[in-house]
Amino acid sequence: MKVIGGTAKGRKISVPKGVCLRATTDRTKESLFNILPAPEGKAFLDLFAGTGNVGIEAMSRGAARTVFIEKNAVMAGVIKKNVSVCGLDGDYEVIATPCERGIRILAQRRESFDIIFADPPYERGYVEKTLYWLGRNSLLSVNGVIVIEHSDKEPCGDDSIFALKDQRKYGDTIISFWKMK
Repeated sequence: MKVIGGTAKGRKISVPKGVCLRATTDRTKESLFNILPAPEGKAFLDLFAGTGNVGIEAMSRGAARTVFIEKNAVMAGVIKKNVSVCGLDGDYEVIATPCERGIRILAQRRESFDIIFADPPYERGYVEKTLYWLGRNSLLSVNGVIVIEHSDKEPCGDDSIFALKDQRKYGDTIISFWKMK
């Protein structure tokens, strides 16, 4: 994995040896950032962040603030290392806690994000759970977008707060784009 655009273009994102991880591929990440509005000057939230691959891409492309939520403390440390190795020193924060709790923490602080990206474990019902948690905690800015990477076998379902606006398929992966209704 590597950063594909912005100031850190070409820098490698490290993954610890022995860690079983399903990371967003460079092809999918490139497509994602071609579809999304430019993250420059925007607040970006990376849920289920893993190595920080997608949030680091947003930082490299000028995101004003990036927050990573990753429950695994070892991986949270990897995110910090990857940000440093990529030479990025922007406004960022790594919160080492489960996603639902991290969302509540950000809501208590009254934070708002223009782009929220989530790459939860596949086929465990996290698409609907993530939308539910985000809807209850009002983290999405008025014109913001939620992007969820998920298995093509996992349905999105209907949500009462967010409307599914677009979906793109890459192999067995779907990227779904949600906006406020």
